[in-house]
Amino acid sequence: MVAGEPSGDLLAASLLDGLASRLPDGTQYYGIGGPRMAAAGFDAHWPLEKLTVRGYVEVLKHIPEILGIRNDLKRQLLAEPPDVFIGVDAPDFNFSLEHALRDAGIPTIHFVCPSIWAWRGGRIKKIAKAVDHMLCVFPFETALLEKAGIAATYVGHPLADEIPLEPDTAGARRALGLPESGPIIAVLPGSRRSEIDLIGPTFFAAMTLMQQREPGVRFVMPAATPALRAQLQPLVDAHPQLALTLTDGQSQQAMTAADAILVKSGTVTLEAALLKKPMVISYKVPWLTGQIMRSQGYLPYVGLPNILAGRFVVPEILQHFATPEALADATLQQLRDETNRRTLTEIFTEMHHVLKQNTAQRAAEAVVNVLGARGVSR
Repeated sequence: MVAGEPSGDLLAASLLDGLASRLPDGTQYYGIGGPRMAAAGFDAHWPLEKLTVRGYVEVLKHIPEILGIRNDLKRQLLAEPPDVFIGVDAPDFNFSLEHALRDAGIPTIHFVCPSIWAWRGGRIKKIAKAVDHMLCVFPFETALLEKAGIAATYVGHPLADEIPLEPDTAGARRALGLPESGPIIAVLPGSRRSEIDLIGPTFFAAMTLMQQREPGVRFVMPAATPALRAQLQPLVDAHPQLALTLTDGQSQQAMTAADAILVKSGTVTLEAALLKKPMVISYKVPWLTGQIMRSQGYLPYVGLPNILAGRFVVPEILQHFATPEALADATLQQLRDETNRRTLTEIFTEMHHVLKQNTAQRAAEAVVNVLGARGVSR
């Protein structure tokens, strides 16, 4: 297995939990992964942080190391073929590897269909050459893949299994030591150093404006790792007037405790939707990366809540439009509009039911079926 993002670590760990009851004791799981996978018995030959690089421009300086890791792993797998290879997201790394392994007769499964329905639709041909079976987290993806001759199974999303249908906001506030009354906004500027460099100062300026306009508001900001907390600390120190709680991890509790969320685009926006929270989605990437993404995009939205709803249900303020003033205005609107809050709760609850599919068991069953079709005993 190869996972290259914290979100992939979550998906892979869920699959490993499902496989534990279906495959024999002593089954070996190894490759590239993160802490959740390790806790489920995975042997990470390389940590997933080696692959956690986003953006066309940003990845350039990491290419030699990433290619070296992929070549080393490919040699190892071709020399000692596994019963199955599972690529978990990280398509730019995994598809080339899967193609080579499949050509050598090793069955390949990919967990999380790339967003061919949103951008880079040409990837469907690469998928057809690389992947024996696709595990899809969104229900509309299987038809697109099967039309291209790619076997696929809809398995739902493990976050929908993990997150309760009704979030315990008061309990999350108590757990984090936050006031049980009064407005709280969760602010999530990203889980990568480059993301915080680009959007962190803007988010802090937006928080300053929001506190000026809504003096009773408090903020909570989770730092994904100790290194990111150290990176955020100078921004915290530069804004001593902010009523801000910086937490070590605990991003789900921070969002659960909040009345509204200002969040960088990514999987975390789906988590916010499953928690039924009003939100504003934003991002900033280098200009060239933004131009390339824009030229290859098909949909008018980038946030998963909007993509799944098929329309703008929460605001997206991106790139140069993401000024402190625009972010502050939009986030306070999300905080104050009770009619909008009730509407979003209905939309996100329906979304939650669709994605809640016991993903661990569904995904494990699909993997076992692929193994069985190849004559691997279990």
